[in-house]
Parts: sequence; C-alpha cells; structure tokens
Amino acid sequence: MTNISIKLAHSLEQFKKLQDNGVIAVQSKMLARSDRERLSKHGFIKEVLRGWYIPSSPDDQQGDSTAWYTSFWDFCAAYLEQRLEQNWCLSPEQSIQIHIGDKTVPSQLLVRSPKGRNKPTGLLHNTSVFDIRAAMPSQTLLTTIDGLRVYNLAASLVHCTKNTFTQKPIQMRTLLAMVTDASEVLSVLLDGGHVASAGRLAGAFRNIGRDLIADNIIKSMDAGDFKVKEVDPFEDQTKITFGRREVSPHVNRLRLMWHSMRAEVIANFPKTVVGKANVQQYMAELEDTFVTDAYHSLSIEGYRVTHELIEHVRSGNWNPEQSDDSRKYVDAMAAKGYWDAFQQVKRAVEQVLNGENSGEVLEATHADWYLALFGPSVAAGIIKQSDLAGYRTGPVYIRKSKHTPPTTAAIREMMPALFDLLIAEKNPTVRVILGHFMFVYIHPYFDGNGRMGRFIMNLMMASGGYSWTIVPVERRDEYMQALESASVDKNIVPFTKFVASLL
Repeated sequence: MTNISIKLAHSLEQFKKLQDNGVIAVQSKMLARSDRERLSKHGFIKEVLRGWYIPSSPDDQQGDSTAWYTSFWDFCAAYLEQRLEQNWCLSPEQSIQIHIGDKTVPSQLLVRSPKGRNKPTGLLHNTSVFDIRAAMPSQTLLTTIDGLRVYNLAASLVHCTKNTFTQKPIQMRTLLAMVTDASEVLSVLLDGGHVASAGRLAGAFRNIGRDLIADNIIKSMDAGDFKVKEVDPFEDQTKITFGRREVSPHVNRLRLMWHSMRAEVIANFPKTVVGKANVQQYMAELEDTFVTDAYHSLSIEGYRVTHELIEHVRSGNWNPEQSDDSRKYVDAMAAKGYWDAFQQVKRAVEQVLNGENSGEVLEATHADWYLALFGPSVAAGIIKQSDLAGYRTGPVYIRKSKHTPPTTAAIREMMPALFDLLIAEKNPTVRVILGHFMFVYIHPYFDGNGRMGRFIMNLMMASGGYSWTIVPVERRDEYMQALESASVDKNIVPFTKFVASLL
C-alpha cells in the first residue's frame, strides 16, 4: 500500500466515525484539516457552504446533483440548528409538506427565526434557504419531524396563507384528511382568535366531505363570540370520498394525484380508436419485439448490452461464465433476467388480452416479474437473495431527482392503493400513463423500478389494444425529465405527450 493510500484510508476511517454517528452535514471542525482536504480532493465529501460539507461519491460526474438532493433535508436541519441556535422553524406551508411525507426538495426553503437575515443563503444546484426574521410561534404550536422544526399539524392549517389552498390543493386536501376531529384545530383557532382562518378551514373541510368538522368549527367559534363567515378556499370540488378513519396521508395523496392527473392525461393523449386485438397475432408481434425492447430498456438503466448479446440470451446460445470481464458478466446477468421477466410479462399480457382486469393481473403477477428480473443476478452472487424479499426495506434515492420516494412504511400502504386505482380505472390511457408514473413515483424496490414501470406501461397498453411500445434510449433525457416534472411539479402533461409520441 502506498503512502497516499495509507493516508486516505486514515481519513476515510475518521469520516466513517462521523457517518456511524448519523452525521450528514459535516462541519470543518469535525475533521482535521488534512483529512478534510484529502477527502475533498478524492471526491468523498463536497463543499456546500464555507465550512460545511456533505458526503459524495468519487464516481460523481461534474454537475451531478444526486449527493445533494439525497442530503438536502438532513443538511438543512443540522445547518439551521447550528446557525440559528435551535431558535427556528419551517414556514407553515413547508411544514405541511413535511407532515404529509412529501420530501420533494424545494428550490427555496422558507424558515422563520428571530435571528433571520431576511435574505437567501445559496446552496448547491440552484437551491437556497431564506430565513425570515420573525418572532417564533409558541412552543405549543411546534413539533419536530426528522430533525426539522415545523408547525404542528393544526397550526400549519391555521397559519398557512389562503393562496396555499389554490396553489397546492393536493397537499392541502391530504393534510385536511389527516384531521379526524375538530378539537385539535379549534384549540389553535380559539386561542389566537383566527376568524378568517376559521372560515377558510370550515369551507375546506366541507369541500372534502368532513361536514361535521366544518359545523363544529363554526359553532365553537360562535360560542367564543367570534363571528365566522365560511368560505371554500379551493377552486374546485373533489370527487374523492375521504373516510373518517382513513388518515394515511400517503394513500390520500396518491388518490388525489390520480384524480387530479387523469383529466390531464385524457385531454393530452390522442383519442385513438383501437379495436380488439387478435390475441395470437399480438403475441407473435410481442415475441418479435423482445430484442429491440430489451436493448433500449436495459440501455436506459446504464447496462452496456448489444443486440447480439440479447439474441444469444433469447436463443440460449451463451455462456457468460467464460467472460473474464466482470462488467460484461453483470450486463449478461441483467440481460438474462430481462428475458426471464419478459416471459412472465407475456403471460400477463395474454391474460389481459383474453379479458381479465389489467389491475388485478398486475397485482397478482408483478412480484413474479421482479423475481425473474433479478433471479440470474442472485444466482451469480451479484446481489443478495434477501434483496428479492418483497418491497424494499430501506430508503432509496433517484439519481439527479428532487423527488424522494416514500418511506418503507408508506410503500405498504401505497401499493395496494395503486392496484385499487388501476382496477377501478375505466380509461386505458389513464392506466397506461399513471400506472407507469405512479409505480416509479412510489419506487417500491431497491432496483429495477424503471424496467418494471415500462413493463406495467405495456401491460396497460395491451389492456387498451395498443401495441407494445418501446422507450428509445436516444430519448432517455426527455423521458426522465418528463417523469421528474410529474413527480416534483405534479405536471403529468409532459409525460403524457412523451408516451403519446411513441405510439
């Protein structure tokens, strides 16, 4: 081992001690100068602000945002805690985002603090923190979630601006549906004499079908000698029925997104008349599609595969063990897994073409697709058997994306809800677009979500009589940007138009 390697190993040991203690935002004082400079030079840490760093990977390319987006919330929590000396909180509007489990990275994080500087602090990749100099709300109105000091649920609803209801209707309805009784909101309304907020919240609760809560707000404010005028702050009515005991923000957010986006999908997808497919002919064409589909789908995920390799996999005329190139071996295992999964998907497609409900078929078979997709890699020892044991058991991040996929607990609630939505959906183009998008939005597996999403898209294509559709690797950037727009901005139109352009 060279002298440089010995020194780098020592620096990495010091860094590992910090990481083992849960440190994400690394201050200069936490590491010796020599260790800090060495780790920075070799790409293991990246400077965010003067004296503040985050973990990074030596493999990151110039301008890669992944390390920053994955560290954003933990970094901001530690940075604000240290600089503002525990005397800060997020704005009510961004507190709402945290309460409903939406960890999308904002362009600007709004913070209140008596020590605020009333100006933005620039961070990486065009993000910033704007700390407003303002008195802190009472401690009874605050709580802490994942190290972030936020307004509690009721205070967030009371103190957010009226424009939030029209600008962020999915977030607001999701949070409103988490309230099961008027009392938690009333204590904040009455203590502060918030008449205008009371009127908005009464109208908002009535908008989502919680008439009892709305009535209790009006009656209780009136009993406190506050005259309230009820006003619906939303611009439209929701078609979703919120059960009184269904308080999962993850499920409600998914349902709200679905019903908000489906109208946009229908409006922007060509109204093509597709006849009932000839099953035998459809399946024959599907068989012919495999090589091209596998090449593009695997290439989108970064595998280096050729048409020849995929053809060898399909014919069985291959022996990957003969390769002394580990990268080629990994690529070959991915190609074999894709072939195995494709066979499972074909059977599902045939069931759908024969009249079975596509959502029910997907729910019953998607786990088999996933096992087949990674079976060869498990057999080769590339990944662990335990990684195939159902949905992921830890956090996962999407490269270069501001969208943070839901937690492990949320997945268990959201996947059944997704199947219910697909099963009930009558419009095949909505199933095509939202089936793919919602699956990758949830990101239920550690790996393979993109390939699974495209399989789902094509199963739903079959349910509408559309041919199997390939996403070309040459349009990968456009494809990923369209998914990012849907995930972060809740704008499904670019993805709808992108898929429509492939038909």
